[in-house]
Amino acid sequence: MRTMLAAALLTVATYAAAVELRGGHPDSYVVKRGDTLWDIAGRFLQKPWLWPEIWQANPQIKNPHLIYPGDVISLAYLDRVGVQAGPRTDGPINAVPLGEIEPFLKDLRVVDSIDGLPYVVGLEEDRLRSSNGQVAYVRGLDGIAPGQRYLVVRAEKRYRFVDRSGYCCDLFQTEDLDARGQHMREAGTMWSNWVFPSKNTEFIGYELMTQSTGTVTRGEVAGIQASTLLLDSEGREVRVGDRLIPVEAQPYDLQFFPHAPKQQQEYGRLQVMSVADRFTTGGPHDVIAISGGSAQGIDNGTVFSVWRRGNSVTDKVKDGLDRDEDVTLFEQKVRLPDEFAGHAMVFRTFDKVSYALVMDSVKPTRVGYELKHPDAPY
Repeated sequence: MRTMLAAALLTVATYAAAVELRGGHPDSYVVKRGDTLWDIAGRFLQKPWLWPEIWQANPQIKNPHLIYPGDVISLAYLDRVGVQAGPRTDGPINAVPLGEIEPFLKDLRVVDSIDGLPYVVGLEEDRLRSSNGQVAYVRGLDGIAPGQRYLVVRAEKRYRFVDRSGYCCDLFQTEDLDARGQHMREAGTMWSNWVFPSKNTEFIGYELMTQSTGTVTRGEVAGIQASTLLLDSEGREVRVGDRLIPVEAQPYDLQFFPHAPKQQQEYGRLQVMSVADRFTTGGPHDVIAISGGSAQGIDNGTVFSVWRRGNSVTDKVKDGLDRDEDVTLFEQKVRLPDEFAGHAMVFRTFDKVSYALVMDSVKPTRVGYELKHPDAPY
């Protein structure tokens, strides 16, 4: 499932300057089960994220998402690339490992507000938690007809923009939330925390985690101020305070075409805010939340390079070996270069927040790292 056509399509002379083949490539490559377009291209191209441009220059390859294990990609000539069909015993390969991101496609979303969402006010038999086959009672579904289906979601994170005027760049605050969607200090369950000073902050979104799905079996009736929701999926346990949103038929893309960002952002505006299932660090095939979305021109398939921000240090050769870092003014410090960590591709986009998959890396990706153009030199 990784960037595959790229490898084969590098054959067009017009793209020789923009896309370079790695040395020592074979005359052909047999697509294997478990491949992705990104991975295949990464074996043969210097810039594997450019494989869609190469595919578009090779009309003989009708659809890069319809290449199968067993297909043979010819790499013999720079002016000729072909694909020899193999047996169709497996499904087609994709651009990215969908299995790695499917839980996040289904389970995570970001909204501007949770105040107006219907919420669980009680559970069957006064339980503390309920699951598949049990009943939850919901307020806020006035006039609802039986048969309507809803996702039960939980606001677990709140993201805020932190204005650091006078410093090198802005930062972002991640807060864990309690059952009411309000701030709490305990450690999170899904994402890592990185808490910054809360002055001059701007709210950018609530992160909602899907807990379960349910079907309305009874609306509000005379004297009863709650609707009945039958939980009908094997998911996480539901508790009082969880919110409801309507089930969407197809809320996300299944195919991704990598491309460079459409807009250039100021340095410091786009950062890694959280890393899924990690404390502060992730690697290839880990999911990260980034501080930008459709409002910043980001869409699904946007590729970024990920960078560790260079430190600002005291020049102890010039200022003295015993010079204390803490007493040196920020403006007098020496800014060190940023350090490249890897590439990440966006697979789900909201207004001000996006989720991306780390595609490749030379060092761990950490909360607070910068996001730049995939070919940024520094």
